[in-house]
Amino acid sequence: MEARFKRILLKLSGESLMGAQGHGIDTQRVNEYASQIKEIVEAGVQVGIVIGGGNIFRGLKGATQGFDRVKGDQMGMLATVINSLALSSALTAAGQPSVVLTAINMFPIGEQYSKWRAIEAMEQGKVAIMSCGTGMPFFTTDTGSSLRGIEIEADVMLKGTRVDGVYTADPEKDPTATKFDEITFDEVYQRGLKVMDMTATIMCKENNLPIYVFNMDVVGNLRKVVVDGAPIGTLVH
Repeated sequence: MEARFKRILLKLSGESLMGAQGHGIDTQRVNEYASQIKEIVEAGVQVGIVIGGGNIFRGLKGATQGFDRVKGDQMGMLATVINSLALSSALTAAGQPSVVLTAINMFPIGEQYSKWRAIEAMEQGKVAIMSCGTGMPFFTTDTGSSLRGIEIEADVMLKGTRVDGVYTADPEKDPTATKFDEITFDEVYQRGLKVMDMTATIMCKENNLPIYVFNMDVVGNLRKVVVDGAPIGTLVH
């Protein structure tokens, strides 16, 4: 059976790595992610990953607490590197090769990111974990993942969250919220839905990179979306 997507950009939130413990990195959650990722690589899918850093430090929040915004964002970039190293370590333990690429030169912690290095790694069956967001302040890791997804010519950006798609309102706060099976970028904008930040959404729209939002915390969902093509989330296109 041929996978639905040949090459994906998987965006994981830093908060999702906290698992049940509410802070830092939950090793069980990271190991679950690693085994799911290994499974789709074995099914022939090329995987690039961008992880946020919100479980450790969030630059924008730091700015509201008196940190210089640029330094705060740089701290957030370093948080994404910590998360990327944790996932890379879990992938190695699971027997899945990976490479950590950093937007800022951080040798020997990671290799300097380039589109060609990322594609070369994926074509060799390695997972390319791309950290530090865009490497620039004032941009979120959502924008970083849009940029990387476009650069590596991914078929789709998968946004793994703790909800199973895009709703008319926040389903955790509004019990009447209903889910979309698919929605256009323009409709996301007009309804003011929080799928990703505006810069990221516009980049995806202008470069024809569809976004698929799904619940990554349910083990097995990644394969269902990427390989089986099961309609368990929301397609934004």
